[in-house]
Amino acid sequence: MSKRRVVVTGLGAVTPIGNTRDEFWRRVVAGESGIAPITAFDASPFSTQIAGEVKDFSPEDILGRKEARRMDRFTQFAMVAAKEAIEDAALPDDADFKERVGSVMGTGIGGIITFWQQSIKAEQVGNWSKTSPFFIPMLMSNAAPANISMAYGYRGPFFSTGSACASANDAIVVAYNYIAYGDADAMITGGSEAAISPLAVGGFCSMKAMSTRNDEPMRASRPFDKERDGFVLGEGCGVLVLEEYERAKARGARIYAEVLGYGQSGDAYDIVAPDPDGNGVNLALRRALASANVKPEDVDHINAHGTSTPLGDTAESQAIEKTFGDHASKIGVTSTKSMHGHALGAAGGIEGVATVLAVHHDVMPPTINYEFPDAECRLDYVPNVARKATVEVALSNSFGFGGHNSVIVFAKPT
Repeated sequence: MSKRRVVVTGLGAVTPIGNTRDEFWRRVVAGESGIAPITAFDASPFSTQIAGEVKDFSPEDILGRKEARRMDRFTQFAMVAAKEAIEDAALPDDADFKERVGSVMGTGIGGIITFWQQSIKAEQVGNWSKTSPFFIPMLMSNAAPANISMAYGYRGPFFSTGSACASANDAIVVAYNYIAYGDADAMITGGSEAAISPLAVGGFCSMKAMSTRNDEPMRASRPFDKERDGFVLGEGCGVLVLEEYERAKARGARIYAEVLGYGQSGDAYDIVAPDPDGNGVNLALRRALASANVKPEDVDHINAHGTSTPLGDTAESQAIEKTFGDHASKIGVTSTKSMHGHALGAAGGIEGVATVLAVHHDVMPPTINYEFPDAECRLDYVPNVARKATVEVALSNSFGFGGHNSVIVFAKPT
């Protein structure tokens, strides 16, 4: 069976640097940081006291007070971003079309804030029977796609993917395949995460995985920089509307980019540490190029996983060198995590939006806080200032604990 072409016709975003697609893109291009001291709880006892929090977010204004209160924060993010993306795509509202629209959303952790709050409440009350009847529906990882399906009457396939920080990319891959092989005509996909809580921050602090540059929060996330000391936790959501090309073209939809293919692999190395030789990443990159039928020299831009960790950034850089050879130095490699932090299972959704817009606008966002070159990270990281450049083909990389590697190829529509 020949594959159908798949394109991006809608985008939505809720992030630490903007609660709409347009604000997010403006601030990404401007190189603005959304990293600041944590306000969600008293972080003073923790070794890391900074994060990329979503600010001025009022889901009640968009979803209604009753509905918003029955959702965990990660689902609220997803619903708001999905609404923006669906309206941006101007998807048809007829019943026949809705039967062939689904949603696959990634999340690495799900409703951990609800879990934390309900656990504390039950412990304080001393009676577990007082647990909220909405606890389980708010907690479950599939709450985001389920609520999207119900809100819009979409009756195609819908579920969540969970592969740590590769979750959103894997969701986009699944959504792409549903359309490419004729099981759906459109999919609402991406990732959402809201993990800035004492439980998650405490866990990452115990692992010594996060930056402790608490006195300089805006300079703490510094991917590929020699003085990086760990990732900065972020939160938010990025949603892409994928649609079958011929249908989108026939209805006159605006097409941001085409999804050409993807590559996935496993490190088979360690539950949290990346393969230092980047073998799994190299395999995912090569598979992505083969799936998309593009040559290494066709790639202009990579939105890197680039978490600002000593091991991860080196492994990714060296894997890119291994995959692209002499062309590696000619690729503009960006980590937008330098601005919005690492949103875990939402990372590929937020960065997917950024990658698609880079293709659409011919602009490579910067990697901010790049001051001191690392001898083991030898690529062009688009340091500190956005770059106007033709972006015909771009990759979006996401890698997760457990050795999950997921790469998506976007290109200008033809």
